Amino acid sequence: MIVPFQKDDDLLLDVGASDVNDGHVRLWWLGQSGYLVQFERAHLLLDPYLSDSLTFKYAATDKPHVRMTERIIDPGRLDFIDVVTSSHNHTDHLDAETLNPLRYANPDMTLVIAEANRAFVADRLHVDPSWPVGLAIGEHVEVGPFRIEAVPAAHEALEPGYVGYVVRCGQWTLYHSGDTVRYDGMADVLAPHEIDVALLPINGRAPERRVAGNLDAAEAAALGRDIGARVVIPCHYDMFTFNTADPATFVEACQSIGQRGHVLRCGEQWSSDSL
Repeated sequence: MIVPFQKDDDLLLDVGASDVNDGHVRLWWLGQSGYLVQFERAHLLLDPYLSDSLTFKYAATDKPHVRMTERIIDPGRLDFIDVVTSSHNHTDHLDAETLNPLRYANPDMTLVIAEANRAFVADRLHVDPSWPVGLAIGEHVEVGPFRIEAVPAAHEALEPGYVGYVVRCGQWTLYHSGDTVRYDGMADVLAPHEIDVALLPINGRAPERRVAGNLDAAEAAALGRDIGARVVIPCHYDMFTFNTADPATFVEACQSIGQRGHVLRCGEQWSSDSL
């Protein structure tokens, strides 16, 4: 079992010590596709999965979700969250055992979803359907210092229930792709956003894993280059044994095409002052 670089009290101490208004954006990888983003003393969670719900759900099936990395923190301890996103309805991106404790700990938090998923989200979380903020492609919402815009994602095919998010905070722009493969015109859609940090999956398509629906390491590096991202940070690996990838392959792919990449350990901080 992989032990996070920082977890529980240590993670909270690092987040608290970094909670300053200095114009820089900071983020922590929480595992899978989850990130905690901090800017101007406000906090955004991107697609957090902070439970063992999938491991329990699939324990007695032919698709066991054997966890590789320890859970980084109980979501109920994150009582300073302003806004949370869900890019689509898969449980590692829309987890009731993560989102409901977060909601109880943060009564005023905003949940941003794809508009097409509103009824599904309400049913899974047992919330009023009017509560989440639903975005169609090209729409945006502003919560505190964060401007969040929905952009297309293709978890194999372009569908309205799959989105990525472009997040602007001050002078910084982040792109969280959600689960996606590359689709025709993707770079043309994203390049005008002048993305500083692209958060991209690398676990896709390897035949021996029989996993599709996501970019692989080389595709993530190439997409970062083609959209002009200043740095690509990989995700969607080291959570489940059947659905992972080696980040060293991503590093090699970035080096081969001159794209800057940065691999985070679970719980490790990245800051824009490194750009």
